[in-house]
Amino acid sequence: MTKQESFKRRIRERMATTGERYAEARRILIEQAGPADGRVWVSVPEMSDDAVRKATGKGWNEWCDVLDRFPGRNDGHKAIADHLRDDLGVDAWWSQSVTGGYERITGLRLPGEMPDGTFTANKSLTLDGDADVLRAMLLDDDQRGDLFPGLATELRSKPTAKAVRIAIGDSLATIGLHHRGSGRAKVTVQHSKLATVDDVDEWKFYWADWLEAIDGATG
Repeated sequence: MTKQESFKRRIRERMATTGERYAEARRILIEQAGPADGRVWVSVPEMSDDAVRKATGKGWNEWCDVLDRFPGRNDGHKAIADHLRDDLGVDAWWSQSVTGGYERITGLRLPGEMPDGTFTANKSLTLDGDADVLRAMLLDDDQRGDLFPGLATELRSKPTAKAVRIAIGDSLATIGLHHRGSGRAKVTVQHSKLATVDDVDEWKFYWADWLEAIDGATG
């Protein structure tokens, strides 16, 4: 289990005990395990401290201290990434990763937040089943209702589209279906236009359960 997976498990355990929503439980755990230098992380970056230190020579708190002193830190993701690459010698891939981590830690951008202020949740699973059968079910109004009990959905893509786009309230789920051979299919879900960071975590839980529920149901 990775550090990130372990942290998510602790969040779920706290939610089950306290009844808190995901974001609140996460905030409290971050504060309880706050960095030794007293910096409070708004959210946890995807890369571990060990990984970023091994690749760049600095850990997350050190990078945060460096970027806090950068006058252009509020000019957006590109300005920070360019500064890391052009002025500090961080290679292109890691300049993007360090920037993303800094934005999460400091709250400049929350997990899943898009430039327009909405949020996106992603989930995928390779499962037993026929991609074409599942596509047909998603395109059919009645069968789609069976796949999403209790949710009002509206098809937003043409039958020939590569991915199936479904409106759920004011949000949009884009479902990709890919043959993997031997009766298996990879299903990817990108759920965009979510209003809050809480929605991201709650919909990730939903899609994880949904993917597990349809595993083997379309074989």
